[in-house]
Amino acid sequence: MDGYPAVIDSDSTKQQERHYYLLSELQTLVKDLPSSFQQRLSYNTLSDLALALIDGTVYEIVQGLLDIQHLTEKNLYNQRQKLHCEHQALKQDLLRKHKDALLTCKPHNLALLKSNQQAELEVRITEEQQMMDKKIVAEIDQKVLDQQNTLEKAGVPGFYVTTNPQELIMQINLLELMLKLQQKESQPGLRRRPPPRTQLLHLPTPTPQRPLPP
Repeated sequence: MDGYPAVIDSDSTKQQERHYYLLSELQTLVKDLPSSFQQRLSYNTLSDLALALIDGTVYEIVQGLLDIQHLTEKNLYNQRQKLHCEHQALKQDLLRKHKDALLTCKPHNLALLKSNQQAELEVRITEEQQMMDKKIVAEIDQKVLDQQNTLEKAGVPGFYVTTNPQELIMQINLLELMLKLQQKESQPGLRRRPPPRTQLLHLPTPTPQRPLPP
């Protein structure tokens, strides 16, 4: 029984040392951010972030969110490409119909026929593209909310559900700090898992239309 206090003290000392190390690294990384955001990241905020990162669980959570986002963006991009291919096929089919019409229509009717059919097709393509873009924006926005909610529940400071552009940028900066620190810790001779395989997790600012990254 006498050995337990020593073990507890040892674990506590290791945690304090790791907390101090993480806090020191975060303070160094913050210097690369714009001054306006540096001012918002107080000592207490960075200290709380360092505490959240001590056991590595948050790193794993962020990696999981990155993987989900990557799959989501790939799926949405494939859907957009499929729709584009379908529209190209419709245009080719219309050209074929125009050639067939040369055999059945009088010359003075052909120009009007082509114009009407092209106009109808363009309206259809535009409407379908707009519907697809709205679907993409809605799914990405939902992923943003899911990411914020997950990180908030994980106890990561600065994360909560919001659509405020300034707060979203702040959350992006916090994520960047975590990912840079994780990458630094993954260097040879240091503990921790390899850095994320995908690019930085995005928390985009809501806009009427947002292009999907390739």
